Amino acid sequence: MALVSDKQANEENELLLSLPRDRGLGEGTTWLKALTFVIVNHQRFPSFENHPLLSSNPHELVSFPEFILSHDLHDQILSLSNMSDPRLLATHLPFPSLPNSITKSNCKIIYICRNPFDTFVSAWEFFSKTKSVSSPDALTFEEAFEKYCNGIMGFGPWWSHMLGYWHESITRPDKVLFLKYEDLKEDAVFHVKRIVEFLDSPIAQEGESSAVIENIINLCRFEKMKDLEVNKSGYIHNIAKKKNFFRKGKIGDWVNYFSPSMIEKLSKIIEEKLSGSGLSFKVHS
Repeated sequence: MALVSDKQANEENELLLSLPRDRGLGEGTTWLKALTFVIVNHQRFPSFENHPLLSSNPHELVSFPEFILSHDLHDQILSLSNMSDPRLLATHLPFPSLPNSITKSNCKIIYICRNPFDTFVSAWEFFSKTKSVSSPDALTFEEAFEKYCNGIMGFGPWWSHMLGYWHESITRPDKVLFLKYEDLKEDAVFHVKRIVEFLDSPIAQEGESSAVIENIINLCRFEKMKDLEVNKSGYIHNIAKKKNFFRKGKIGDWVNYFSPSMIEKLSKIIEEKLSGSGLSFKVHS
């Protein structure tokens, strides 16, 4: 993300989706990318009948600089510079690691997270399917859980990642919109309206905004995206199969994985790490 230019970032045309790495690249990440792409590009692609989302995976439409910049640096910088406005990017970086060109500019940030129980299961399922051929000795579920509880993961402990954006969303609500996957699932209309208003999208001023929002939600439905041919085969960045981005989309699936001792341990960590922050999660069991 340090490659966002000061000129562009200081204008009202930059949007960053922050998506914690420990969440894998599962349903919440994919869903937010889809929703935001449709909202941001509504004037470019007003038709829901032949929308790019019907022929492209959300991760192809909204790139992670962490991935695209791992190749030819010059070409990728040029590619970012030539992106049409508004530029829509995603990142796993924790808030303190974002460059000034993001934090000190008019760039808006949308952050999505999930309850820590389902978060771990989603990440475990995703990464167990995308393990590197050069690292065949994958961690067991129990070993991965211990690392998760100790905060040993890419981009830092999950609790500090969440709290960094949570505190910033309270301090600067016009800068950071903090979303929870569970809330979005339970009341998609309300929270998609929040995204529309946060982005100052023209959709909010349209006479039939409610109908447009319903159409956006329908276009981005988990079941619909999962059933699209484009999401059933092929790879993203030659790393993960597209179909692995669409697992179950269920809340509370963690109960099928956790032992009683695991539940007790993670519950204590959540209470300890999030205590006093005002951030809490509904744990469906």
